[in-house]
Amino acid sequence: MRPVVLAGSTVVLTVPGPDDVDAITAACRDRSIVRWTTVPDPYTRADAQRFVGDVVPAGWEGHSPVWAVRTTADGPLLGTIGLIARDPSAAEIGYWIAPAARTRGLATAAVNVLCDFAFRADGLKLGRIEWRALAANLASAAVARRVGFRFEGVQRRGVLQRGVRHDAWVAGLLPDDPRVPADGWPM
Repeated sequence: MRPVVLAGSTVVLTVPGPDDVDAITAACRDRSIVRWTTVPDPYTRADAQRFVGDVVPAGWEGHSPVWAVRTTADGPLLGTIGLIARDPSAAEIGYWIAPAARTRGLATAAVNVLCDFAFRADGLKLGRIEWRALAANLASAAVARRVGFRFEGVQRRGVLQRGVRHDAWVAGLLPDDPRVPADGWPM
């Protein structure tokens, strides 16, 4: 798959590159990102270099694209968002926002832009996007809920994080689901 830039009214999603290594390194050392994601701990500059040099290109080649979240095309990296292909018509979404950029609605805007593209016939033509997070990750759940993801349940020990299995919350979004906050979420 060829890299594509996606833009909404408040976010621009671009491919992360070598110029983003320092921002990724700093963000992935944030205790909440370490707590709620599967990034290595401690997170090193070499991890960020491996991410932009190996993981991102391999993802684009393997239908699991990753974007940098920015407010302008040439602005600083404020987070990342991506899809992990589950099969030809479904993917799992994942995202994080750097501490200084939180509470501005960037995650919600980025998830909406990415889901729009993922469902479009001239995009990825997906029939389902799944969201999974460690149970009790209220911030990530709030974003998914606002976008319209429907809570589907708890996957017991569904996430492996640094060698330890944890319960996961699971939600799904289908192309015809309304993009309004969904009820039924544990909060």
